[in-house]
Amino acid sequence: MTENILRNLRTAFIFPGQGSQAPGMGKDLAENFPVARQVFEEADDALGFAISRLCFEGPAEELQLTENTQPAILTVSVAAFRAMRDAGIGAPAFVAGHSLGEYSALVAAGALSLADAVRTVRSRGRYMQEAVPVGTGAMAAVLGAELSEIQRICEEASQGQICSVANLNSPNQAVIAGSSEAVDRAVELLNGVAKKVIKLKVSAPFHCALMKPAQERLEADLERLEFREPAMPVVTNVDARATTAPDELRDALVRQVSAPVRWVDSMQLLIELGAGPFVEAGPGKVLSGLMRQINRDVKMLNVEDAASLEATKAALAAGN
Repeated sequence: MTENILRNLRTAFIFPGQGSQAPGMGKDLAENFPVARQVFEEADDALGFAISRLCFEGPAEELQLTENTQPAILTVSVAAFRAMRDAGIGAPAFVAGHSLGEYSALVAAGALSLADAVRTVRSRGRYMQEAVPVGTGAMAAVLGAELSEIQRICEEASQGQICSVANLNSPNQAVIAGSSEAVDRAVELLNGVAKKVIKLKVSAPFHCALMKPAQERLEADLERLEFREPAMPVVTNVDARATTAPDELRDALVRQVSAPVRWVDSMQLLIELGAGPFVEAGPGKVLSGLMRQINRDVKMLNVEDAASLEATKAALAAGN
């Protein structure tokens, strides 16, 4: 009975990207759910080292390295997803993921194998890091400014360098990326029009044209992978469009590296398609916080450990 109720909901499972990592993540899931523990074992085998230990114990400095962060978050997110399914929570009607999280969504939907995904995102992290020498790229979060104004200022600040919008996270929050000097100029100009501008501590300027070398390397890797038709539509970052076509999903991952993450458009599309409630599967509640800024009427749940899984299962069974 419960299974039928949960299956009839038009849930959307959404998966976090970089920035949600923290030592200790996934440990409770692995201790409480054999299927989650199996995910960590699969990831360890695929990578040839214990990403599980890095998730459970850190150290934080090592976990923060992009080539470690990406497979670590993906592994925890897939562990949360499989624990949910094993606990009787029905399959979602839609999936989506923020940047790196799109790979988690594809694994959850059955379009990519876990082994292929963890190996690919580890390389993706390395390619992104190597695309731009450390210190020559930057990112900044812009709070409380109109998108058109942010775009205008990025163009003004470029002066022959790269500076563009990298993430459209919520109506109140965008992230810009590019050459350090150009981003610094943009930050100065934005300080006069935005409520707040925060330089981010990142290892590379993600989702801008400076990532084109990483995109080309990743494209070669993705071409070698088998993409299957997903069990449910996946909303892609780059187009904010729902698709089940394997070739489109592959192409979206390629273009995503240097293109903006259209998270607001993606979430609004899901809302228009009648999705809800939304479940954030993976470490932290970053996406839940963004959803409050996108649409406060949307019911958000999250699963990152046994307690949150039980709470989410109860809320879904109650139909709220």
